[in-house]
Amino acid sequence: MTTASDPSYPAHWEADVVLRDGGTARIRPITTEDAGRLVSFYEQVSDESKYYRFFAPYPRLSDRDVHRFTHHDYVDRVGLAATIGEEFIGTVRYDRIGPDGRPASAPADEAEVAFLVQDAHQGRGVASALLEHIGAVARERGIRRFAAEVLPANNKMIKVFTDVGYQQKRSFEDGSVHLTLDLEPTAESLAVQRAREQRAEARSVQRLLAPGSVAVIGVSRSGGGVGAAALRNLRDSGFHGHLYAVNEAVTADLLDGVRAYRALGDIDAPVDLAVIAIPAERVPEAVAACGEHGVQGLVVLSAGYGESGAAGLDRQRELVRQVRSYGMRLIGPNAYGVINTAPEVGLNASLTPAPAPIRGRIGLFTQSGAIGISLLSALLRRGEGLSSFVSAGNRADVSGNDILQYWYEDEATDVALMYLETLGNPRKFTRLARRTAAVKPVVVARGGRHTPAGHVVPGTRLAETTVSALLRQAGVIRVDTVTELVDVGLLLASQPLPAGPRVAILGNSESLGVLTYDACLAQGLRPAAPLDLTTAATPEDFRVALGAALGSAENDAVIVTVIPWVNQQSPQDDLAEALRDAVAGHPGKPVAVVHVELAELVDALSPAGGLPEAGPRPDPARPGPAGAPPLPGELPGAHPGALPLRPRGSASGEAGPAGPDVRIPAYPAAERAVRAVAEAVRYGQWRRANAEAGQVPEYEDIDEAGAAAQLATFLAGVGDDVLTLTEPDAAALLARYGIRVLPTLPAPTADDAVRAARALGYPVALKTTAPHLRHRADLGGVRLDLATEADLRRSYEELTDLLGTPGELLPVVQAMVPRGVDTVVRSVIDPAAGAVLSFGLAGVASELLGDTAHRLVPATDRDAAGLIRSIRTAPLLFGWRGSDPVDTPALEELLLRLSRLVDAHPEVVGVTLEPVVVAAKGLSVLSATVRVAHPPARTDLGPRTLPSY
Repeated sequence: MTTASDPSYPAHWEADVVLRDGGTARIRPITTEDAGRLVSFYEQVSDESKYYRFFAPYPRLSDRDVHRFTHHDYVDRVGLAATIGEEFIGTVRYDRIGPDGRPASAPADEAEVAFLVQDAHQGRGVASALLEHIGAVARERGIRRFAAEVLPANNKMIKVFTDVGYQQKRSFEDGSVHLTLDLEPTAESLAVQRAREQRAEARSVQRLLAPGSVAVIGVSRSGGGVGAAALRNLRDSGFHGHLYAVNEAVTADLLDGVRAYRALGDIDAPVDLAVIAIPAERVPEAVAACGEHGVQGLVVLSAGYGESGAAGLDRQRELVRQVRSYGMRLIGPNAYGVINTAPEVGLNASLTPAPAPIRGRIGLFTQSGAIGISLLSALLRRGEGLSSFVSAGNRADVSGNDILQYWYEDEATDVALMYLETLGNPRKFTRLARRTAAVKPVVVARGGRHTPAGHVVPGTRLAETTVSALLRQAGVIRVDTVTELVDVGLLLASQPLPAGPRVAILGNSESLGVLTYDACLAQGLRPAAPLDLTTAATPEDFRVALGAALGSAENDAVIVTVIPWVNQQSPQDDLAEALRDAVAGHPGKPVAVVHVELAELVDALSPAGGLPEAGPRPDPARPGPAGAPPLPGELPGAHPGALPLRPRGSASGEAGPAGPDVRIPAYPAAERAVRAVAEAVRYGQWRRANAEAGQVPEYEDIDEAGAAAQLATFLAGVGDDVLTLTEPDAAALLARYGIRVLPTLPAPTADDAVRAARALGYPVALKTTAPHLRHRADLGGVRLDLATEADLRRSYEELTDLLGTPGELLPVVQAMVPRGVDTVVRSVIDPAAGAVLSFGLAGVASELLGDTAHRLVPATDRDAAGLIRSIRTAPLLFGWRGSDPVDTPALEELLLRLSRLVDAHPEVVGVTLEPVVVAAKGLSVLSATVRVAHPPARTDLGPRTLPSY
């Protein structure tokens, strides 16, 4: 008998999943304790579903059936259940069979599979989720194929099998459809899985941001406190749904003008979202009431969880378990709240008081409430609006990954701004960020490099420069401060992407123009000489100059600098209108304004209202000059942000010639404007370079199964430690992936060195391998081009006389290879970035100067080519100063093969190939260090699952 407390119970198969409609369910193995749940579940299934499952009328389960379906060995017979609370909503099981179709044990690698889903939950994606998980379980147990018999009329189940993306065979036999599925993941099955994941997680966030009804639990009668503030903000935001207040001591029908109830259960209508603002010790009671009432999601403002220490962290974990047991999702705890400015929603379920953010095209996510306040205030001061805002607090459930899934398909969001303290699931984040960045900018400011309280995820060991490089590889715009986050977001939300780095500078101050010019050079842009319009310039002079700059084919972007006029009435409104007119006449290129002490101009460059009705946005796929498709920020209608303003002299607010949709962001410092333009340039370059996705090449000589078996042998009996393989074992493992390491022979004596040289053939190299001398040719531990026995003996004697005894030096002999450039190739598993591939030149360049480039694994052919070209010393590989170019295609292939190894085998936690000598033709790996360990669970591979806490 197996129970959940039995040591043989496979607890690692338990998982929370998001279903198609955005709700959640828990998938777990069925145990002997589930007999009653199984019977109850079966009683709620319709006769038709029972017929489809058993091919005959089957009104009830016999005792024998119940025993069979609840007793499993979790190897040859496995059953999984999808549950909400204690109730089964779906089941799946497999039975291993032999070639004759009868029950069998390993090494038989086929199993029969069958599903049953409660009718009330059909259409929610329960069967698809169960199939993903039972497939992963089967692969773990050595099963490679599923066989299923389905009645022809059971179209829903046939569709579950055919849509999964596995290779399959289909036939019609004896009145039923016979399906055989190959369980080896394919590109199509992975794409199907991720598409389902995106739809489900986006839907789960949409339910939180667009509820039809909201209840605030914990509204004080005095009008003070967090709950009362949240209720007022919801009421004053013009929320379009039903709003309720809950207070167990309420005696009146209304609180703050809102219908009030003593308990959530007293509300005789559905409640989609509950905002909880009561002490942490009372939250479980409120969560239970929400679950029983059918609430879809929670925003928990209450503190006292992971941020408060170990006891609070335990309370937080229990909160997540309780929330998910009811199929709900959670923002928080310790959250600041959520905002959705869509006119049909008008949701401000946050602690942000009036004036609430106006409607805009920016989506904002923060983990910190304090940072959320800062960002909202900054955007309000700059006149920019939001599409949605989520401040997730301890983000115990809903995270930045979920919000990215939502923003990816949200037509109301053009730019995603994120303040992140940790990356959570780094593999998934970079995958989602890359996909989202392909259609809209993702700008990220990261907090500290250490794990803050309340966030149960590891920090990173990588340098900040490395983290930034990896984020940029995924198309993320990485900024350092929240000020830069707003600066860059404003420009991207209002301006088209520049087609290149050429920047025109014009203004009425020569000195400010020179500062802007210097800032452009520091950011890697190509500025033209500043055009000084002199301090006597009029708005008309600005209009003409800006129009000419925008119309020139020599410029990709324009920065306008403005200082106050002397002895002249404030012409700021005239200047704003002149700049708008110039931009309207030459669309397609970004413009930014740098001002000095011109508060009135900043006001004039602020919007008078919100956005028009949301609709499909133009596809920002191709930045470019006039005539190119517009990019984020160019939708006809009044956008909040920078340059639409009520034209001077127009009491009605009707637009002047330029129209209210022409927007230009303004900055109080040249460096800030230039940084925003530079980030837009780099992002545009990334978009163009990634218009066609790279490929992960297939190599026919890779022996993945052999490498897996070898790693299993290496790790047999190894606990939690990291094992460094011996040189022969490391070379053998790498050889499985077509990476040949040049052999070395030990030379404990001079005579041994001579015998080794004879075996390898002269000329040879003599090297020390002692840890303190390894790869340190500068210390004299390497002798090259030893062509004779005499040369070898003399060098051996010199080494031992100079550096120590052979026992200390551990000398080896190695054949010489063609001359070339010495490089270093590494791969490491980082807790917050996943597998990382690194490349640099050997020696001082990478060790002292940090000239090393990085890419995430799995690397594509584009990644490999970009990797070797992104180091500052890359010219040495391409014929610098007349030298011969080296074989970079061979180097790219080496990087791709190593990437394949690390990606396929997470047991390989570290590889160092040093040096790799890249010659004019071919390369040689002279030394390899490989470290292996039992891998942690890879949460971005295998079946869909929510993070567990």
